[in-house]
Amino acid sequence: MMPLATFLTAITLTGTALAGPLEDADAAYDRRDYPEALKLFRRLGDQGNASAQYNLGFMHATGQGVAIDHKQAMSWYKRAAEQGHALGQASRAVMYDEGQGVPQDYKQAMFWYQKAAAQGHAGAQNNIGVMYDEGKGVVRDNKQAMYWYRKAADQGYAPAQASVGAMYDEGQGIPKDDKQAVFWYQKAAAQGNPVGQSNLGAMYLNGQGVPQDYAEAIKWLHKAADQGDARGEYHLGLMYANGQGVPQDYAESVRWYLKSAEQGNASAQFNLGIRYDNGQGIPQDYAMAMKWYRKSADQGYAPAQSSLGAMYGLGQGVPRDYQESLKWYRRAVEQGYAIAQTGLGVMYENGRGVPQNYSEAAEWYRKSADQGEATGQHNLASMYYYGQGVPQDSVQAYKWLSLAAAGDTVAVTDSRARALSNRDIIAKKMTSAQIAEAQKLAREWKPTAGK
Repeated sequence: MMPLATFLTAITLTGTALAGPLEDADAAYDRRDYPEALKLFRRLGDQGNASAQYNLGFMHATGQGVAIDHKQAMSWYKRAAEQGHALGQASRAVMYDEGQGVPQDYKQAMFWYQKAAAQGHAGAQNNIGVMYDEGKGVVRDNKQAMYWYRKAADQGYAPAQASVGAMYDEGQGIPKDDKQAVFWYQKAAAQGNPVGQSNLGAMYLNGQGVPQDYAEAIKWLHKAADQGDARGEYHLGLMYANGQGVPQDYAESVRWYLKSAEQGNASAQFNLGIRYDNGQGIPQDYAMAMKWYRKSADQGYAPAQSSLGAMYGLGQGVPRDYQESLKWYRRAVEQGYAIAQTGLGVMYENGRGVPQNYSEAAEWYRKSADQGEATGQHNLASMYYYGQGVPQDSVQAYKWLSLAAAGDTVAVTDSRARALSNRDIIAKKMTSAQIAEAQKLAREWKPTAGK
């Protein structure tokens, strides 16, 4: 599932059109005569005008007409905030939130967000939602997060609309509802919000809440990616890799994965590693595959951790090191990742980095097989056939080979053919009743979630 669209929103300058000196200052700002605007705002700010004080804070924070100076920005925001100026309050909160011009202080950030939110400031309401969503300065509370996101979203605030969509998408703070997720993503996307566009594209890609439509997915993902949205870039890479809505093009896939990976997207980093690993769309380079797998793995991404385990076990891109292989497999299996469970089973079966232990191997193969991982199912069948780590049982061997053959995809037809061939060999030594029992067990089998 897609992650929540949780992010802070900086509060930007609004030209308050009032008669007299403030109007003159706003006019100077609008024509980008920043020295004149600063002079006029400062005169008004020193006289206690809260709007001018806020604007001075904004100009110091963004370096307009002066060097960026967060301490000066905070000083002016403070003066505006203490007069009850909502933008000043919200901006003061952001400074505390991000630790700019003052030590980071989430409790103070929440205090000032709440003051601005009480005046109906949508950006502050959204950011209170973020605080509850991420547990910053408060106990994490998805229901409270949803409450504040919705208040901002109902005012038409696009980042909050994207977040409301994500809450419905994930079923956090509210029952999961893909159609409602799409509804709110559409509202955010229509305003040009890249998170809304990216998530809407993903919904069309996966057929969640809307009929699957690759053309619509490509449209919205491009809109997001053109704004530099990392998730939009990643999903475009995925669609080019799989030939979904576009001709399959590994080189184009690599181009989008790289854009996303350079922004730190763990899924893109992992997929870029796969392209280097397999030499698809780019020359095969195990060292580069290792580089990108590691970047993704260091973010806790289980598929990348598992791939690092495999690379260390095979000595591809690095010297063979079974202890490192075990380390990375174990990190992935802690998250219940099935392919890593199979990899760990192989290590125990063959005594690589650990004493050979068929019972332990069979246990890891079972964990993987129960999740539907075809190689784990095949390996577990072998353990049953030979009675290694489990009692010899041809019925169980036949069952797991049938499931392995059904689970393997066209991309691994050799594995499927091998599973079918091995099943045929076992069948020759079984009675009709045993085969019927194994087939019944295979039909009744259902995958379980990883543990």
